[in-house]
This record gives sequence, C-alpha cells and structure tokens, in this order.
Amino acid sequence: MNKIILASGNKGKLQELQTILADFAIELMPQPKTPEYEVEETGTTFIENAIIKARHACALSGLPSIADDSGLVIKALNGEPGVKTARYAGIGCSAQDNMDLILEKLMPYDDKEQRKATFVCALVFMRSATDPLPIIAVGQWHGAITREKHGDKGFGYDPVFWDFKHKQTAAQMPNALKTQLSHRGQACVKLKSKLTLLWNN
Repeated sequence: MNKIILASGNKGKLQELQTILADFAIELMPQPKTPEYEVEETGTTFIENAIIKARHACALSGLPSIADDSGLVIKALNGEPGVKTARYAGIGCSAQDNMDLILEKLMPYDDKEQRKATFVCALVFMRSATDPLPIIAVGQWHGAITREKHGDKGFGYDPVFWDFKHKQTAAQMPNALKTQLSHRGQACVKLKSKLTLLWNN
C-alpha cells in the first residue's frame, strides 16, 4: 500500500479525504505535529498556498503529498478575506472575531445579492517536492453572508454563510448535505477523478 502524507494535522480533513480516497490502495497519513512541518503561507492565491504546503511536506517526508488551502471570498469586500480567511481579524483571532469583523464591514450592504460570497477550496497532489506538474482540484460553494449568525453546526464562518437553494446557513445543515455542497467536498470529488486517471494510465 502506497503512503501519502496530508500536509495538515487537522483530523477532520484527514477523515474526509480518507473516505473520498478509500477506493485507492493508499495510506493517507497526517503530517507530524512538529515545528519543522509548519511553513509560512506566502502565496497570494489558494492554489499557491496549497502548493507551498504540499511541496514542504514532500521535501520533509520523502513521500507524495496532498495539501489544501481554503477560504471565503466576498465580492463587496474585493475578495476579502481570501487567503487570510483564518486570521482575518488578526493573528490569534477566534472564529467569532472573524465573523464579527465580516458582519461589521458588510453593514452598509442590505440585500443578499450585495452580500454574495464564495467558499473556495484548492486541493493539490504532488508526487515529490520537485514535481513540475502538480494535480490541482478546486471546489467552490456560492452563497451570501447573512446579517446575523444562524445555526450551531460546523465551524469558522458557517453560521453566516447562506445557501440560496436550501435557504439555510452552512451551520444549520445536516453534515451529509453540507459535505455534498461544500467547497471541500467538491474539490475532493474532482481530485479523486483526476487521481483515478493518473493511476489507471
């Protein structure tokens, strides 16, 4: 069984990817929780940051790597918070701090059309640290930012991210529905399709 390192220590991401890639004869492992595996995300796009993380994990482990970078893009805020989604309110900020800042900045915008937002996930697979052709899969979940928080499921910005079709926030959805709709779920399905082509040829 081939080993692949996930450039993250997040157990939720590991479990989700393990489920998606269960058909393959691979063992997906989280990267060690040691300081050398931490890398500065200096990219200006989600894809750049995912490549930085995947390349770093490959270089240290000597194994192929999968990495993701994800975040929220809000049209009225010129794409913010973007690659700074997790630390939008500052270093060491909480999810609550981030949501409060978003809601404050969007106060002048009244309707959901003006408050449109997109969750984005970029997944990257690299065979080695010098792989010149990484496999990239991007998922997007389109919605809007509510004026108040609703729901207690999920994490991050889920309580303020509204899905137009299902008329509820990500934090109000059953997990199965959220996984189906989510940016990460979409990116995982695309990555699986691309890896199937790669490994079957």
